Amino acid sequence: MEDKFNNAFILSGGGTRLMIYLGMYAALEELQMKPDILIATCGGAFAAAVINTFPDNPSRKEYLKSEEYFQFATIDRLTKEKKLSRIGLLSLQKLFSKKNAPLMEDVFHKYLADVSQDFSKDFPSLTATMFSSKVPTVLIGSQILFDPKLIGQKRKGAKLYQKVIFTDEETASKIDLSAITITSENYKNSAISGSVKIKTNLSMLVSARISVSDMFYVAPVYLDDTYFAGGAIDLIPIELAKHLANKVTIEKKQSYSPVEEALVRAVLGYSGNQRLQEIENQGANFQIDTIHIKKDLEGHYIKKSIDWKNAEICFEYPRSYQDFKDDMDKQWEYGYQQTMKSIQTEK
Repeated sequence: MEDKFNNAFILSGGGTRLMIYLGMYAALEELQMKPDILIATCGGAFAAAVINTFPDNPSRKEYLKSEEYFQFATIDRLTKEKKLSRIGLLSLQKLFSKKNAPLMEDVFHKYLADVSQDFSKDFPSLTATMFSSKVPTVLIGSQILFDPKLIGQKRKGAKLYQKVIFTDEETASKIDLSAITITSENYKNSAISGSVKIKTNLSMLVSARISVSDMFYVAPVYLDDTYFAGGAIDLIPIELAKHLANKVTIEKKQSYSPVEEALVRAVLGYSGNQRLQEIENQGANFQIDTIHIKKDLEGHYIKKSIDWKNAEICFEYPRSYQDFKDDMDKQWEYGYQQTMKSIQTEK
């Protein structure tokens, strides 16, 4: 493609990493590597919406420290699935199965966090943000291809999910869908359709809400008689990034935990860790190392743990708004410093 973008930055998933991505973005600007296309999945999709909404790094950072975002991030929204007898038992069952999505799983009703279908009330500051070729942005989500009535039935080789690309019309015109097919055996035998759909008629906030949907964590979005699920279908879309841009910067993430690996295999029918190896083999130009993020930021981001007394999953939140703002500053600094270290080492 002759008119390729120069620098693509993939903001991959992780609901607690939004401020980290903003720190990374600021560092890339400082290193004269400002992304001219953003490709974002899951939590990264929300960070991309913030980058698009506000004009500079200080205002973006201030938004994620705002009362508006604080209220959303720290409300207790756990559902009845938090009981270990529910989501915990389900996870345990999936750990012992090595089959690739043998069943049509109930991703419609079983989810840990009750997140509103419509983000416009949660984030009034972001509602007007539309996809624009000024800051070319691609968000990744998926469409569910089976009816909820079929929950629990055997898949029998059927494709249950289709990748959906959300962007503006000009950026969409640069995407040759035949050039971004994932051809590995890992994907071929999965529950994911080989075809990809592009949608250019949704706002960035609606698309971000779709992208943050996550199996057994956040419910899918029901829109226009269709269920849309999240960006976990392709967390680091390196084929798309290399198709669109000359240079690609990604996050070097820690491996999937055994439970995460089991859930991805049960729902989507592929190995998340095998996919990470495939991405590594394709060779991004730059990788920002966040492998030790849990240790490096321990105590400074919302942490999931188990309340053994009540036999349920719980989240540990900052004790005050000031603590929240301090944590966000630390996250931003972490993203910034890791980018500086990783890129300068690779250069």
